[in-house]
Order: sequence, then C-alpha cells, then structure tokens
Amino acid sequence: MRKYHRPDLVLLGAILALLAIGFVMVYSSSAVRGYIQYDDPYHYLKMEILWVTMGLVAMFVSMVIDLRWVRKYAKPALIMAIVLLIAVKIPGIGRRVNGADRWIGLGPLSIQPSEVIKLSMVLMMSHVLALNPHKIESFRKGVLPILGLMGVIAGLIMLQPDLGTTLVIAATTFFMLIAAGAKTSHIMALAGTGLGLVVAAIAAAPYRMRRIFAFLDPWADPLGNGYQTIQALLALGPGGLFGLGLGQSRQKFLYLPENHTDFIFAMIGEELGFVGASLVVLIFFLFAWRGFRVAMRAPDPFMGFLAVGLTAMVSIQAMINMGVVSGVLPVTGITLPFISYGGTSLVFTMLGVGVLLNISREVR
Repeated sequence: MRKYHRPDLVLLGAILALLAIGFVMVYSSSAVRGYIQYDDPYHYLKMEILWVTMGLVAMFVSMVIDLRWVRKYAKPALIMAIVLLIAVKIPGIGRRVNGADRWIGLGPLSIQPSEVIKLSMVLMMSHVLALNPHKIESFRKGVLPILGLMGVIAGLIMLQPDLGTTLVIAATTFFMLIAAGAKTSHIMALAGTGLGLVVAAIAAAPYRMRRIFAFLDPWADPLGNGYQTIQALLALGPGGLFGLGLGQSRQKFLYLPENHTDFIFAMIGEELGFVGASLVVLIFFLFAWRGFRVAMRAPDPFMGFLAVGLTAMVSIQAMINMGVVSGVLPVTGITLPFISYGGTSLVFTMLGVGVLLNISREVR
C-alpha cells in the first residue's frame, strides 16, 4: 500500500492556466468564423465548453485511478489504438478532411486515433522499459523491439498522412530511451537514422517539398504555400510588445487559416503581444520542469518512465507548434496543447496530464 497526498499544485496550476488562456483565445479568434459559417459567433465557444468539460472529467478520473491496474491493460490499449489507426483508411468509417484520413466519424463528433496512439504508446513503452530495465543496454534486446513498435505505428500514421504527429511520437520515444539509460552510441545512431528518415519522408512527398521551399522563402509564393506562414507573421509582428488588445485581431477576419486551431499562437501574439506570447512559453516551461521533476521523484520505474513520456509528449508538441507559427519550422498540422480549439487532441491531452498528476500524488 502506498500513501497518496495532494497532487503537484504548481503543475496543476500551469495546466489550468493554459486551459484558461485557450478558452479565452478560442472565442476571440473564432467569433468571426463562427458567425460566417454558422451564423453564431458563439458556436466554437459552445463546442469548446463541451470539449473542456470532457477533458476535465478525463483528467480528474485519470488523476485518482490506480495506475498499477492501468498498467495491466497497456498491451490491449495499444492493440485497440492500432486497430483505430487502420480503421481511418476504411471507406465509410474514416473521415477525410483537407486531404488527410485522420478521423473516425461518430455522428457530429470525430475521433482522431493518432491522439489515442500517443498515450497508448507511452503507456506500453513505460511498461516494457520498467519490466526489464537492464535490457536497454543491449541494442538487439532492449532498443530494437521499441524501435520496431514505433516504426509500425509511425508507418500507419504516415499513411494518413501526418508527419507532425509522427515527429512527436519519435521524439518522445527518443526522450524515453535516454531516460531509460540507453547507450550514447545507440542514441546518436538513432538520431542520425531518424533525421535521414525525416528527410526521405519530405523528399517522397511533393507537397512536403513545397512546404520546405515555402519555409525557406515564404514570400516566393505569397498566395500559395507561403500564405499561411506570411499571415502568421503578419499577426505576430503588429502585436508588438503588449498586443493590439483582446478581441482586436485583424487576422481573425479569415485572413489566417486555422487561426483557432493550429495557428492560435499567432492570435495570442497579435492580441496580447510579445508579453502574452512569452507568458505562454514560460507556462509551458513551468509545465515541463514540474513534469520532469515528478518523473525524477516517481515511486517506481514504470511511473517514472510514464511521467517522462507524458511530459515530453506535451512539451515537444508545444515546441513544434510555436516553432511553426513563428516561422522557425516548416508548416505541419499540429495543435498547441491545452490552448488550440478542442476535440480529441484536448481530451486525450487532459487524460494524459491527469495520469501525470496521479503520479505526482505518490512522489517521494
């Protein structure tokens, strides 16, 4: 029997602060879009209330559940998630949006299986790494099985296609292998191989190559592949130090695509300025610090690896999203955790951080 105490309140505060910022910014950035599309400026706000409520319920349930019981279902959960990934390619089940098969339709709602697979992958890797911690020193017995599993999942996600989620899963796996004590030579070899595979994936798809060229010089194609990057920069730039003011964005008048989802960070920069955007970055740093602190003080290896994976997953996704919006990285469709407009991404992210808070209740 283990003693439980209150969760890490700093970590919980960071999560709730990001949720609050997201709640406000989703309404501010989507009101015009909601009015034009649905004749209701509160449409996306109403849906966000639904998703946030579901996310909070998921977080508080996962915060009190017995993780040793959850561990028993790591393999069935992963198998179920893989089946869902395959189902998105089945006509009549999968739902295609913007040329990508990433969703399964459930009436008016949609489930994104790639969000399910991220959590189940971290859970399974934590179980395997904790089961035989000394095997990680052997490439064949420790590292290779995990890479094989990641390769299967990455391949299924790339068929959708979804390079952004693949990068998040690969980077999270990389962090977990480092935490498990994999040899430096193995880590360096994996990093080089992974970089080569990313380059190959980009070169194999013409639309990805066009995104790379647009990233290098977006003004060479201002109305095509460079349009989204330029509009994001035109949102961030005028924001200045303190922003144009809450609700005063100009880019939300349908100039910037996906301004309430993938590019909501640009809206933060435009309306709240450098100060507001920096505050969001600092809160994510606070989240990462407290998350890794929980991992280092976890009561057993399984929970330690689980905390590392969950913290890395959220932090890496946030870093990629903010890098894309600010023009530091090529455009890829990935949301900003806790802040972007809801959906499966928000609910499963909340489920994951609930597990992280659960672990913090048992830290030494």
